[in-house]
Amino acid sequence: MNETASSEPTLIDTHLHLDFDAFDDDREAVIERALAAGVQRMMTIGINRATCRRAVALAERYEPVYAAVGIHPNDATEWNDDAERELRDLAQHPKVVAIGEIGLDHYWKRVPHDVQKQVFRAQLALAADLQLPVIIHDREAHEDVLHILREWVNSGQAPTPPGVLHCFSGDRAMAEEALALGFYLGIDGPVTFKNARHLQALVADLPLDRLLVETDAPFLTPHPYRGKRNEPAYVRLVAEKIAELQTCSIETVARQTTRNAERLFTRLTATPPTHAPHGRKAG
Repeated sequence: MNETASSEPTLIDTHLHLDFDAFDDDREAVIERALAAGVQRMMTIGINRATCRRAVALAERYEPVYAAVGIHPNDATEWNDDAERELRDLAQHPKVVAIGEIGLDHYWKRVPHDVQKQVFRAQLALAADLQLPVIIHDREAHEDVLHILREWVNSGQAPTPPGVLHCFSGDRAMAEEALALGFYLGIDGPVTFKNARHLQALVADLPLDRLLVETDAPFLTPHPYRGKRNEPAYVRLVAEKIAELQTCSIETVARQTTRNAERLFTRLTATPPTHAPHGRKAG
C-alpha cells in the first residue's frame, strides 16, 4: 500500500462536505492537513443541485478530492426532470464516484415521506442505469430504507456492490441484512463518543472488509474534538477507534478500509492522485 512521505498509514475519507461554507476560510489548509495525517483521498458529497456542482468543481480543482452527486431527502422537493438530467450529466465526470447522498430522513420532517420515497427510488434507478454505487442517508427511517433497498437489489438492476449506508446507526439485525444485500457500512465520529456503547459493541463485531471510514465533516466531530468543526484529517481518529474495538492495528484498518473504498467506488482507482501540490488542478 502506498504511504505518504510521513509514513502514516493511508486512509480515504469517504464522506465529507468540503464545499460547505464552514471551510471557506481555509479549504486548502484543510486538504493539506488531511494529506499530512495520511488521508490520501477524500470524497465530497452533494446534497442538492448547487452543492453537487460545487462538489464536482472541487474534484476538478484538487487532485485528492473526488465527488458524489445526489439529492438529499431533505432537499427532495428539488427533484424534477431538469434535476435528473443535471445529475446524469455531472455523473459522467470521471471523478464522480457515486450517486449520493440519497435516502430517507424521518427526523427533520421537512419533506413528506411519500415525496422522499419517490425521489429516493428515482435516484436508485438513475444509479442502476449508470451502474454507479449509492451513498445512503438514513435518519430514523431504518425500516423504510431497508425495504426500498431490498426491492432495488432484488430487482437485479443494482450495481455490485450496490453502495454504503452512510454513518450507520441501525442495530445488529439491520447491519446483518444490509451486509447480506451487499452494502458497506460507513463508520463516523460517533463511534468515538463515550456514550456510544451500543455502536461500539456492534462495530467490534462487524467484518472489517465491509467497513468504510467517514467524517461527514464539518459535522459529527470525533472525540476529543467534539463540539468543534470536523475535518477530513480526523478520519484517522475513527480508524484508530475501530482498531481499538477490533483489537488490530491502525495500519490494518487503514489498509482494509482503503481496499474497501476502492472496491466500492471503482473510479477512485481509475484516476489515482499523484500527491502533487494540493491546489493543482486535477487532470
